[in-house]
Amino acid sequence: MTQAAEGQFRAGSLSHRVPDLGALELLLAVARLGSLGGAARELGITQPAASSRIRSMERQLGVALVDRSPRGSRLTDAGALVTDWARRVVEAAEAFDAGAQALRDRRDSRLRVAASMTIAEYLLPGWLLALRAQRPDTAVSLLAGNSTVVAERLLADEADLGFVEGLTVPTGLDSVVIAHDNLIVVTAPGHVWSRRRSPLEASELAATPLILREKGSGTRQVLDAALGGLARPLIELSSTTAVKAAVVSGAGPAVLSELAVGEELSMRRLVSVPVAGVSLARDLRAVWPTGHRPVGPARDLLSLTRA
Repeated sequence: MTQAAEGQFRAGSLSHRVPDLGALELLLAVARLGSLGGAARELGITQPAASSRIRSMERQLGVALVDRSPRGSRLTDAGALVTDWARRVVEAAEAFDAGAQALRDRRDSRLRVAASMTIAEYLLPGWLLALRAQRPDTAVSLLAGNSTVVAERLLADEADLGFVEGLTVPTGLDSVVIAHDNLIVVTAPGHVWSRRRSPLEASELAATPLILREKGSGTRQVLDAALGGLARPLIELSSTTAVKAAVVSGAGPAVLSELAVGEELSMRRLVSVPVAGVSLARDLRAVWPTGHRPVGPARDLLSLTRA
């Protein structure tokens, strides 16, 4: 399409031929009050601005709408007819607005969150408590699972906002980093590693059967990538809490988020084992379907996580 044709198309669109709602509301106020000044005050604009808007509408429609005199403002015959049409347009706009508000109210009445286990257990409770103070009428449902499950729920429209711990953002999702975390090696106090005087070598950690989360877990993805591969798991468990319990019982060592083991370390139920030659830092991300930026309660929760 040429530029000239595009210009003709734009000029012929309704938005160029029909006055905007503000102008129509002003015309209705003039008809009701019989005064341009009174209409301007009611709508919170200056009288010169109101006069300018009426003149602009008259030029757009090609007819005179208002006769102005020292005694006030009176609609012309054409103005009275346009006012009747304007009333119907404004009423339709009010119905449109009411319907849109109903949709927003329905959207804002619930929030579906999907989060990987560490975030769900150790960060989300505080964020959701803060959200409740802002939105006490929003019902929140939380699905906790590994990072793969979070992506599946978002892409199936079964969640409004997700949180993951993996190295990469799953295909089809946009993301933003909301926090940083470190993975640490932990054992029970009686384990041989707890008595080491030197850091554990990364190669030894990679060759040792560990208590691990299931495949698809962000923690396991980060550990596997950092070490270049893992030995056959000693045990595979589906939650951080279960992994911790197994380590505390003396079943073997594990690699867990610092967020998850603070209490156990302070109470000496677990011991942290330093590792040399490898970084186990990771980013924690909020995720949502590509092109669908969070709105309503989901947007508010995202703001809280970044605060």
